[in-house]
Amino acid sequence: MANKKRTIAEYKLLLGQDNIDESILAEADGDERASVRQLADKWRTRKAKREAEKSRFCEMLCYEEAFRQEGYQVVAGIDEAGRGPLAGPVSIGACILPPDCFIEKLNDSKKLSEKQRDILYDKIIECAIAWKVVFVSEEDIDRKNIYQATVDGMYQAVTELSVTPDAVLIDAVPLPKLSQPSHSLIKGDQKSASIAAASILAKVSRDRLMEEYDRIYPQYGFAKHKGYGTAEHVAAIHKHGPCPIHRKTFEPITSILREKS
Repeated sequence: MANKKRTIAEYKLLLGQDNIDESILAEADGDERASVRQLADKWRTRKAKREAEKSRFCEMLCYEEAFRQEGYQVVAGIDEAGRGPLAGPVSIGACILPPDCFIEKLNDSKKLSEKQRDILYDKIIECAIAWKVVFVSEEDIDRKNIYQATVDGMYQAVTELSVTPDAVLIDAVPLPKLSQPSHSLIKGDQKSASIAAASILAKVSRDRLMEEYDRIYPQYGFAKHKGYGTAEHVAAIHKHGPCPIHRKTFEPITSILREKS
């Protein structure tokens, strides 16, 4: 008795999987139904996209792999979020990814939508060997300046990782006082998977904190602009005056406070 022909629903189920036997594809290619052949074509298109994404991700591991070739097996990535806003802390993320990991669509947090960042945040935490997010307060930013506050936060984030890294990759900022070998990369969040993961951890953590501040200080719209100097935000500062989480050394807040005094 001849084998019973698969239904279109059965093909949809089979060809919806990432890995299938080549015989299934050959069978679908030879089916007289156009819809079945189209399912096979779509599977090949998805496979090509997956392979391209894996290739892109492998390229983002080249700096980590270079350190491992030198004998430094545990490599951390460091990045910040929130250097530019008028309010709230600067957030520092640190992340150690396993050598064999693959996190689809991992990229510079600025190139991702909020929904994509939220999804990747959970994947990173699930995958990471160790991770840490540090907030440096607006008071420290005002006292030290934003650059020094960021640098100090990066040192703190490395120190507070639950696993001590053998080497560190940092986005843009050099950290010469680290006890480990380190490499500072311009646009590192686009070049290194570890730095990209750290950037997402920092960005999502800070955004969520600013949403909490929005409930405390609803008149400023922090949930919408996350403390950045939008026209709406600046207008709210002029109207209501700065609140406790505003950075007093940032313009136009410095001038507004000077006028009020």
